[in-house]
Amino acid sequence: MNKIVKEHYPASKLPEDLRAGVDPAAIVTVTIVEEQSQPERRVALDEIFAARQPPFRSVEDIDRDLRRQRDEWND
Repeated sequence: MNKIVKEHYPASKLPEDLRAGVDPAAIVTVTIVEEQSQPERRVALDEIFAARQPPFRSVEDIDRDLRRQRDEWND
């Protein structure tokens, strides 16, 4: 985790959105802390199978298609 601290920093040098509500003549301490990104979520194989869209082919359907294709080769 990176952290930067600037003490005794003139408020007048702050970006406009950070200067709002602060006296421009004031001296401030600016602390910047880098946020950690969330690790990428991995999807389990079971979740992938559960997300499949129907229709699913039965063993019989697959066998029928293979026989049909084999018969076409023999013609």
